[in-house]
Amino acid sequence: MVKLGNLTLGEKLLLLAPMEDVTDVSFRLIMRELGASAVYTEFISSEALIRQAAKSVKKLATSPKERPVAIQIYGGDPDVMREAAIISEAAAPDFIDINCGCWVKNVAGKGAGAGLLKDPARMERMVRAVVDAVKLPVTVKTRIGWDHDTINILEIAPMLEQAGAQALTIHCRTRSQGHNGEADWSWIPKIKNVVSIPVFLNGDVKTPEDAERAFRETGCDGVMIARGAITNPFIFQQINELRATGVYSQPSITERVELCVRHLKHSCQVRGEQRGVFAFRKHYAGYLRELHGGAKVRSELMQITELERCVERLQLFGSVSV
Repeated sequence: MVKLGNLTLGEKLLLLAPMEDVTDVSFRLIMRELGASAVYTEFISSEALIRQAAKSVKKLATSPKERPVAIQIYGGDPDVMREAAIISEAAAPDFIDINCGCWVKNVAGKGAGAGLLKDPARMERMVRAVVDAVKLPVTVKTRIGWDHDTINILEIAPMLEQAGAQALTIHCRTRSQGHNGEADWSWIPKIKNVVSIPVFLNGDVKTPEDAERAFRETGCDGVMIARGAITNPFIFQQINELRATGVYSQPSITERVELCVRHLKHSCQVRGEQRGVFAFRKHYAGYLRELHGGAKVRSELMQITELERCVERLQLFGSVSV
């Protein structure tokens, strides 16, 4: 049973990864509804947060219906991260997650995200600073190392536990890999041997079968799904079906269209119509994948800027295709 402080999350957790410009409250609510054990906000810059930058402050918003939810923050300065954690705690999430794994240059290159893998002592100070500043459980998401020649997760993981982290999520690639190459799940049981806190696996969980294989082969306490939830919004539901029955179903066209429309409408409520419609375009491929005529409809939707017209086109596709 996975517990973070007084928060009990369950067993064999299915976690929605934090993804920039993806995991807003509308997407998180859908994923919780479909079976995710817990969800994470988009990652939030600690520097922007302490300056009260409007875009970053807006990312703190959560809904009671999506609990348990974590706010994820990142940065390179322990003192700034401490202040950002206090601000985040005031937004009343269930726990706070520290991003020590983002590989993109404008984050890692500035000593934040995966850049901290090059300075484990500073990473430890940062985690300790956040843990000491808040009463909520604190978790950490990181990678196995900076590159193939400097894989240091077995040294870093115990340091993070001693600093007060209550769980670790490991993206089983190095920073230099980014999203390329295969995630090396073999590190998960090695990490579990050197810490006593829960360890969650991230990387290459793309199908329900992948999730079950990850639990079976690594003994991980949870799997965190990122891109797999974009390409298949029903993945959490299907994993739970596979666990319960040994098989899982594919959603009908009607189910796909109805959920897509509901998600789209909520996206517009959260972001405003114009931004909501534009931001939602990344989701059409997942909802319409492998449907006859789906690619054509998606191409048309990419040109539409009004919510009502998007809904009409989706509903027409659903009614004609049934």
